[in-house]
Amino acid sequence: MNILFIGDIVGKPGRHVAAGLVSGLKDRYRIDYTIANGENSAGGYGITPEIAGALMDIGVDCITTGNHIWEHKDIIPYLSESTAVIRPMNLSPMAPGRGFAVIARPGAPPLAVVNLIGRVFMAPADCPFHASHGVLAQLARDVPDVKHFLVDFHAEATSEKLALGWFLDGRVTAVLGTHTHVQTSDEVVLPQGTAYITDAGMTGVVDGVLGMDREQILARFTTSVQKHAEVAKGKEELQGVVVTAGDDGRAVSITRIKEHA
Repeated sequence: MNILFIGDIVGKPGRHVAAGLVSGLKDRYRIDYTIANGENSAGGYGITPEIAGALMDIGVDCITTGNHIWEHKDIIPYLSESTAVIRPMNLSPMAPGRGFAVIARPGAPPLAVVNLIGRVFMAPADCPFHASHGVLAQLARDVPDVKHFLVDFHAEATSEKLALGWFLDGRVTAVLGTHTHVQTSDEVVLPQGTAYITDAGMTGVVDGVLGMDREQILARFTTSVQKHAEVAKGKEELQGVVVTAGDDGRAVSITRIKEHA
């Protein structure tokens, strides 16, 4: 199985570069499933039902999210209906939506996608370690034929991400970090067969600051006035990884990708 994971899509430029590159990447790497983090796809903050639909139209099979999931209120009823857009599962059990999805298509084994959020330097959430243990037990009980599991861990601290990678080594196909928008160079297949990277990067304008307008971000740091910045304009890039796994669900390789529009 070959899985394309697209790092945090930031605003219209991120959607634009993804739309232009996804089809070619799927052909080049013979991709079975495409997963994208859509956390920042609506103007840099959150996601809307319309944007979710547009991402699926370009070939994204499942959309993960993160701490900005509640930014647009029309996403709340949508999450209760959608099986393709998931939110971090270690939020309140009363939160709308689902924290995991099982996707399948003819000719490929099914894939379970799990979305978790970190607790270090982030808003309060339940323990991602206990939550991952619980969802894997649930999936083993409810869909025992699923062998491939991808975890999007939307977290700030590198230590927390790496710890979860080791915690889940041999139990999932991949643990892929998101949220910091800076692609790390530590991609590895851990000893028990789990592909890991601390951050898959971002998809958007790379000469801004994390995809946002750099002058506005500089103003925030130099004046202490905190307000939402606008999405940057400039050179667009798609960042992410391709994970290849065997029939047993164990990863055999993880490849970083950085593609310009």
